[in-house]
Amino acid sequence: MDQLWANRAASAEAAIAKRHYRKLWRLPGTQLGVVSWPPTKKNLSFGTWHYWWQAHLLDSLVDAQMRDPQPERKATIERQIKGHHWRNTLKWTNDYYDDMAWLALALERAGSQAGVERPKALETLANQFLNAWVPEDGGGIPWRKEDQFFNAPANGPAGIFLARYDRLRRAQQMSDWIDETLIDPETHLVFDGIKGGSLVRAQYTYCQGVVLGLEVELADRTQDARHSARARRLVEAVADHMAPGGVIQGAGGGDGGLFNGILARYLALAANRLPEDDPENAAARATAKELVLKSAQSAWDFRQNVDGLPLFGAFWDRNAELPTAGGKDAQSVDGAVNASDVPEKDMSVQVSGWMLMEAAFSVADETPAGQLLLDVPEPSDEEDGVQ
Repeated sequence: MDQLWANRAASAEAAIAKRHYRKLWRLPGTQLGVVSWPPTKKNLSFGTWHYWWQAHLLDSLVDAQMRDPQPERKATIERQIKGHHWRNTLKWTNDYYDDMAWLALALERAGSQAGVERPKALETLANQFLNAWVPEDGGGIPWRKEDQFFNAPANGPAGIFLARYDRLRRAQQMSDWIDETLIDPETHLVFDGIKGGSLVRAQYTYCQGVVLGLEVELADRTQDARHSARARRLVEAVADHMAPGGVIQGAGGGDGGLFNGILARYLALAANRLPEDDPENAAARATAKELVLKSAQSAWDFRQNVDGLPLFGAFWDRNAELPTAGGKDAQSVDGAVNASDVPEKDMSVQVSGWMLMEAAFSVADETPAGQLLLDVPEPSDEEDGVQ
């Protein structure tokens, strides 16, 4: 079982490497992911800059290094960080707190898990979040600077980072604000945010993921029962409302391409790190694990194979569509990136599939022989591509 998901995660990694890695402006020691495949000239030259997609590419590289530590991958992580810094005009920050939180999480894990440390960058980013906390304005931290929209996609990942950065008190304040402000009393799912005192009632998979991640991180670090209870409630809500047939629902391409992968990442965190101190927590861990493994099996079953490597669908419960050159590319509109005409063209969708395979490996690794939740076929050389 472990080897099956290791092979699939390695195949997903190899697909990204082959189709998306490229030096930034031919600068030595740099790398970024080209944001489309097949690529346009503009994307090949990194005229298009999706800061947070690159942060998730970095985070997935760290996943891979944890799965299979290799000196060459550590060098790839170094190149990705350097490319990000250079493309962002030699800064770590931008105007979006959610973007910065994703990079902070990836950089923290690059240091703690892969030995590629950037302490000054982490301090710079931590100060952004700590100084943006404005309870007097109704927050939370805002989505972006000079904005009054306080949302889960900023507060969730920033809170996870601050918990890992030993700012537990602020991380707990952020989780309490989310719990008091953004939880749907009927479904127990997380609303998107609050603007001018009014709820923005959209419910996205990645909002569930980041709030789950925050509660699990705090449950593990503080042993405070309220965080375990919130995490359990959210796992159950996701299983009931966001995973038809046990498969995490998709949100198309563009920014939405990352949403289901983010939820898979933090379901895996819950499966592995929610404290095992009572039967309810154990049940929530099992549910989280099953959601990850069923989603991963479905995404794998519905993938396309291109040159022996997987191309994942934007929706993990239907066939992936093979993108072609031409057609409408992903476009940035008011701080968000809309999908390409074929969502599978977007790097976000493919990184999400890779993230899911790494999540499946991380939970399957903990499964004792004879206690598998799913009937998964044995790998073959043909289907897994990379050994």
